[in-house]
Amino acid sequence: MRIPTAVLGATGYVGGELLRLMHGHPAFELTAAVSESRGGEPVGAVFPHLGSAWPDLRFSRPGDWLEALDRGTDLALFSASPHGASAAQVARALEAAASRNLRVHVVDSSADFRFPDAAAWQQVYGEEHAAAALLDQFRCAVPEHAGGTDRAHVGHPGCFATAILLAAVPLVAAGVTNTPLFAAGVTGSTGSGRSPQTGTHHPERHSNFYAYKPLTHRHVPEVETLIANACGRGASVRFIPHSGPFARGIHVTLQAGLADAMHTDDLRQAFSEYYRDAEFVRIVDGTPRLKDVVASNYCHIGVAVHDGSVVVMSVIDNLVKGAAGGAVQWMNRLWKLPDTSGLLAAAPAWT
Repeated sequence: MRIPTAVLGATGYVGGELLRLMHGHPAFELTAAVSESRGGEPVGAVFPHLGSAWPDLRFSRPGDWLEALDRGTDLALFSASPHGASAAQVARALEAAASRNLRVHVVDSSADFRFPDAAAWQQVYGEEHAAAALLDQFRCAVPEHAGGTDRAHVGHPGCFATAILLAAVPLVAAGVTNTPLFAAGVTGSTGSGRSPQTGTHHPERHSNFYAYKPLTHRHVPEVETLIANACGRGASVRFIPHSGPFARGIHVTLQAGLADAMHTDDLRQAFSEYYRDAEFVRIVDGTPRLKDVVASNYCHIGVAVHDGSVVVMSVIDNLVKGAAGGAVQWMNRLWKLPDTSGLLAAAPAWT
């Protein structure tokens, strides 16, 4: 089975990762890499490292890429467009696809379809939602916490949210803590997107380390909502994000108080049991390391218990498991493919 596939917002970092993953995917056949700013240019001109993978592919302009698809066919549509812009682009694509009788599944990596209603989204992002009528067609969850979905489309959680959720949900589900969850996360500079800004400018970021938006980061409402959805019980999250002096990866340290005494081995076993069928989550002895997961779709988790407190450490690649890889994992599931299709490449380690 070969499923025609398009990527909106294909010239950003997440878009580039989707193009890389599509090259090795056994079922998704890339037919359009869509860009408003670079339409008509070769993929290799924007992403030199992908020039050999896609030597003949040029970025499509937003208005013409659907014409290349046969009527009545299937379409796997990824959106890697920015927050606030993605919803309108997805809405236009779905309208055009419907007029051509295409069966479509969408996975959106922006924040535009992460909340169940427009009011919740507007409260966090401060502007009117561009496609509120579509929200009930989307499900937002980390694949490992969702099982299946009865929705046609998925809004993928944010990269920080993914790392926190993979650490927090088994902890809350097991009922071993009754305190707030205190999370400190460190992200690489690619998490801020491709457009240059002070936070990602090399002289500011290199050999530097700093916190930003302590306790007010906009991922917190998303994380709290998704914990409650996954566990059937809520948890208060106190999150402090940090900027790290590296390009890729997220390291999250989650701390909480224990409701009852337990041993580290017991907690590790509980996490192992929770993720026993999750190919991309590995529970490790000791502490997880970024270089063991960067450029892969894997999450490594370590746990520790001491003197009434628990620590859960979670590491992912922000562009892969936290965005493009997680999106492919979801798209696999929407098309009834194995979660692992096109995603089993190991981390290169010596990056």
